[in-house]
Amino acid sequence: MQSSAGARAFQNARLQKKFKKQAEALISAANSAYSQGRHAEAQALCHQILNELPEHFGALHLLGLCAFATQNLEAARQILKQAVTVDPRSAQAFSDLGATHFALGQYEDARTYLEKAIALKPSFPMALANLGNALLHLNCVEQAIECYDRAIKLKPDYVDALCNRGLAELALQQFDRARQSFERTLLFQPRHVEALVGKGLVNIELKNYDTAKSALETALAIRPGSAKILANRGRVNLELSRLDQAAADFDAALAISPKLEVALQGKAQVSLNMGNTAQAILACTTLLEENPRSAIAMALLSACFANQGEIASAIELLDAALAIAPDAGLIGRKIFFLDFLADADFAVQQAARKHWWDAIGTKLPQRTLAPRSLDPDRQIVIGYVSAEFWYHSAAFALLPVLRHHDRAKFKIVCYACSSTQDEVTASFKQMADVWVDAWQLSDDQLADRIQADNVDILIDVSGHTTGNRLSVFARKPAPIQVTAFGHASGTGLQTMDYVLADPVFVPETARHLLAEKVYDLPCLNTLDPILDVPPSELPMLRNGRVTFGVFNRINKISDEAIRVWSKLMREVAGSRIILKHTLLDDPLVRERLLARFVAHGIGEADITCLGMTPRHEHLRAFAQVDISLDPFPQNGGISTWESLYAGVPVIAKLGNASSSRAGASIVAAVGLKDWVAEDDDGYAAIACKFAAQPDYLAKLRAELPTQISASPAGNVEIYAGRVDAGYRQFWRDYCASMTR
Repeated sequence: MQSSAGARAFQNARLQKKFKKQAEALISAANSAYSQGRHAEAQALCHQILNELPEHFGALHLLGLCAFATQNLEAARQILKQAVTVDPRSAQAFSDLGATHFALGQYEDARTYLEKAIALKPSFPMALANLGNALLHLNCVEQAIECYDRAIKLKPDYVDALCNRGLAELALQQFDRARQSFERTLLFQPRHVEALVGKGLVNIELKNYDTAKSALETALAIRPGSAKILANRGRVNLELSRLDQAAADFDAALAISPKLEVALQGKAQVSLNMGNTAQAILACTTLLEENPRSAIAMALLSACFANQGEIASAIELLDAALAIAPDAGLIGRKIFFLDFLADADFAVQQAARKHWWDAIGTKLPQRTLAPRSLDPDRQIVIGYVSAEFWYHSAAFALLPVLRHHDRAKFKIVCYACSSTQDEVTASFKQMADVWVDAWQLSDDQLADRIQADNVDILIDVSGHTTGNRLSVFARKPAPIQVTAFGHASGTGLQTMDYVLADPVFVPETARHLLAEKVYDLPCLNTLDPILDVPPSELPMLRNGRVTFGVFNRINKISDEAIRVWSKLMREVAGSRIILKHTLLDDPLVRERLLARFVAHGIGEADITCLGMTPRHEHLRAFAQVDISLDPFPQNGGISTWESLYAGVPVIAKLGNASSSRAGASIVAAVGLKDWVAEDDDGYAAIACKFAAQPDYLAKLRAELPTQISASPAGNVEIYAGRVDAGYRQFWRDYCASMTR
């Protein structure tokens, strides 16, 4: 038995030795088949070897690579794990095992095996690049860049490492470095699609939209039908306010990839911009189903709620988004929405603004300013930074000021921070000594330009609204900085010196809460006289009933306001109400608003909803209104002036924050103090009192335009002179402080 067993063992050893020689030929053939893409043939040859030599490393390794190449990833993982057990010194096998775990989405395991590969072979570019990829997915971005740098140092033309380094730099908002990485990739491989897409993405961030679009369209020509590329081209079109083209790109991307995050985000945003709230909600809901922690989806959904007047729900969503991504835009949006809450008083609002400064502003380096002439009486360079140099309420408030500046004493530079341009933009361009399309400049580039222009007084027009450049003001590129005219309720920035307001808008008792010093104007804003709307007869004289009007944004129409308006409508028998705003063309918003009135006992037949019209038609619509109702807690601004110029008085109510005192500021400034209420009951009482005085209303309707022009708030030359005097005083005080 022993002799027979020994003979068999000897025979097997001889056969195995003989097969090892055959295996060398088989593995060579298998490698050749694999390199030519004949994976089934390569796998068959590997199995032939492994049937006789189960621990043949070369066959195990190649079989694992074949499984990986045919997307049989779990099999690849098991086989490669067996391979590294057979030969624990193979850096290549550990690298391939790491790549397999990466493909399976097992990034921590991928990291472990790739680190083993690099420990065995430190100068291994592919393993270093793949480790960078794993670290990038694990959000270890700086470490990922270190790996890419090591790989590139070993292999300077390693295009995938260069491109992925660019993506990592993009994630860290190192935009200039990312741009260089993508450009270097394309230098070696001009048709590298991911680098072209990266170039597009980084140029979107740098606001170089033409370059971004060109790169993305080149990538799309190489890879037609790519949902990712289409969606990012949609982002460019959205930034350029080409809404129809953006919507087409997002729809095309979603037709290919219905759950693509960037396309759903774009679809939600463009739907909001085009007044389709229901479509935006659907996109946001789909986004959150796919990614419940999407801060962008929460922020967009909050805007959908705000469109419907559901401000508390909007803020709740923003708080959830901020818990995930506390960035400047989200904090600013919450600040803006807080102005719509009745219980958000001066203290609450200014605390939110201070939070922006603490979280964002303090982290931005302030500029060192070059010496300048400190002559207190010289011509002052005024820089206006605004995203509203177009058909926008803030633009209408600013136009008369710029038109009546003393041009011998002030040089005007306008920094336009929106790509939107129209006939109002053309008016601003005519008034500016220097016009800068700043929407294509990064914050640092804009700060550089402001310094190069030697701006003495820099004016923020946007406040915490969309398109603002408060991050530039945090850098303090000008010696004096002021917030005014648009969202002028304070910024919270320690680098902002003044806010232009008035004693009603910001009473003395609240001024200590603001970061800025308050400079009083006759009113928080003004408006050019409206001369192209003919006088109209008091509607109640021909209708036999009172018609109230609310020509304001829907998100200003709070539940509290609807309750008071419904009460006064019930008390003024037979009265009707006209609601007018662009969003009332949106069926969801319109039906939701009507339902809120119906819930308070007002029939739909007593409510007229009007949507978007050209401005001259918008102004003529006041001919249908006897008395305008100012919304609260967020009041009207330019809409209040428009109503008054049409001869339609406005009932306002004093609130406990600047945004809820704007209406009273304007109404009182033109001599209608008896139209300002202290509380809800007083508001309704004013409506009932004057609704019963048609003769007085008819007389007031005829006299109001003249009464406005006689007031310091409505006389735009007097108003602009007061602004000029403020700027001069700011400059003199600065010069004095610098020469002490």
